Amino acid sequence: MITLYDYWRSSAAYRVRIALHHLGLDYTTVPIDLLTGAHRSPENVARNPQGLVPTLIIDDHPLTQSLAIIEYLHDTRGGLMPGDAPGRARVRAIAHAIAMEIAPVANLSMRKRIADLSGGRATAEDWQREVITRGFAGLEIMLDYHSTGAFCHGKALSIADLCLVPQIYNAQRVGVDMAAFPRIKDVAASMNGLAIVAAAHPDRVRP
Repeated sequence: MITLYDYWRSSAAYRVRIALHHLGLDYTTVPIDLLTGAHRSPENVARNPQGLVPTLIIDDHPLTQSLAIIEYLHDTRGGLMPGDAPGRARVRAIAHAIAMEIAPVANLSMRKRIADLSGGRATAEDWQREVITRGFAGLEIMLDYHSTGAFCHGKALSIADLCLVPQIYNAQRVGVDMAAFPRIKDVAASMNGLAIVAAAHPDRVRP
């Protein structure tokens, strides 16, 4: 049995949901409501010492951190990374640019903290738009490369695409102008046309 401890709007959990659907793996979802602080409960901290989501229980292992989970899925099931070392380095770079540079600075706790520290002068949405727009400017250049195809890297879905889709969802929620990022939009169109992506969408899994 595969169990995903999930929050429906978490970008990290969204990445893992797409990976599981892509690989055709059946799983059970246990919702962890970040808005009520359920991620800080003793039960969640016991399985995820950082008090975060997602946690994936698979092959009798509790796995945390979405990129580590996705790489484990690739190592044990395949299908999420290119076959060549330069290709793997490239998709990791794109994934890291999103999951390590954009998402953590614009996540729920950071947005609230910025709004509190600014005394309301900067809203959570203002901060998120600024961070995502700046990050997407660099990402757009990274995708201006001969290896970019229908997806971030060629014709096959990879860890890079799994990170991009949730970040675009967040960007659209706060009104980021996507017209400035045509390459990102093209990849998003390819991804959003897939049934596996639709099945993992937050609106489909919201409790």
